[in-house]
Amino acid sequence: MRWDAYGQLKPADDGEWYRRPSEAFSRICPFSPVAENEDTIARERFPAAETRDDRIGRFEAAYVGHVAEGQWRRGGSSGGMVSWVASELLRTGKVDGVVHVKPADPASTGRFFSYGISRTPAEVGQGAKSRYYPIDLARVLREIREAEGHYAIVGVPCFIKAIHLLRRSDPLLAEQVRFTLGLFCGHMKSARMVESFAWQLGTEIGRVRALDYRVKDPNRPANWYRAQLELEDGSVAAEDWWQLADGDWGAGFFQNPACNFCDDVVAETADISFGDAWIEPYSSDGRGTNVVVVRDAAVDTLLKRAIGDGRLALQRVGADFIAETQAAGLRHRREGLAYRLSWAKRGIRPRKRESAGAGALTLRRRLVFRTRAAISRWSHRVMWLARVLRAPGLYLWWARSSLRLYQGLAWSHGRFGRMVDRLLPR
Repeated sequence: MRWDAYGQLKPADDGEWYRRPSEAFSRICPFSPVAENEDTIARERFPAAETRDDRIGRFEAAYVGHVAEGQWRRGGSSGGMVSWVASELLRTGKVDGVVHVKPADPASTGRFFSYGISRTPAEVGQGAKSRYYPIDLARVLREIREAEGHYAIVGVPCFIKAIHLLRRSDPLLAEQVRFTLGLFCGHMKSARMVESFAWQLGTEIGRVRALDYRVKDPNRPANWYRAQLELEDGSVAAEDWWQLADGDWGAGFFQNPACNFCDDVVAETADISFGDAWIEPYSSDGRGTNVVVVRDAAVDTLLKRAIGDGRLALQRVGADFIAETQAAGLRHRREGLAYRLSWAKRGIRPRKRESAGAGALTLRRRLVFRTRAAISRWSHRVMWLARVLRAPGLYLWWARSSLRLYQGLAWSHGRFGRMVDRLLPR
């Protein structure tokens, strides 16, 4: 995998395989129109699931809460559940290693984060917190194939789906990968977002040695994101996301193009998946709270024992509760996806579970979806031009202008928003 001009990872074009259509590759790619979809994979993996829901998929149980023991909650972006489950699988001998994203040294690797293998709970803790950064599984999958043992893999929905598609044709990986831990996902960002943050915090990307996308502060609401950069001289620079020109997540700055054609918010094919509880009173709790969807019965038994022992503070919830915490993402991946599928498109046509069409969308909602798509597409191009011209102000002016347009349409912000309210009903 190599970086392209927009700060996204692409397969290296090393030969004829890149240009020649491949039936085997098409069955593995999670966005391929001939690959099995999430419903089929989940039906095969969890045939006896207690609940089936169109928004959440098949699952045994769902919970809201946090880790009650140790420092897991404090060390994570949310309630600490992802790292705790990964560590518990190691501690109980169910796996020999956990494959997850860890910080990397940009000076030596050219990346701020990459996949690695942890073999102790302490190592698992190094991979805690959210990473909105391009990564790939190529190197770590080679390591798994060359080593013995069983593994758990942590990833966003399309990565988990890709693992299951690959396991169908790779008996070795099918044996070695015992558990998949999914992360709820809004969309993936390009590496240029870090560079934009650096510009806005008065520095250059070459001086940045590490970053934290979500600095945790128990005294602030959990949904008040704050980005922090650690510079080469040991100093730090930080700012709240809402003060940044491209800090509105829903606007879609630097979004990977494939994310416009994803219909899985909650990692429906994973044995267990995790998200943030983005509703009150949980979203105001700066200590962090997870929502958890469990699909594998053995993993659910592990959680129930820990709840009984007081190690986890979890309460049972239903599909409606989970869907409410992810309402914005589900709108974008359901009605928004259906609308995007109706647009004219050259090349390969995606085949998704949603049917193409605008449905009952108002003109204003259609404009919101159109604006998001335009921002996600043009942010890459304007950033590229700003870097070529060495003119950060060009991108930042465009980003602020685009954000005002989007927030006026979506949230009635500012003078433009008041004008939209008069002209276009919601």
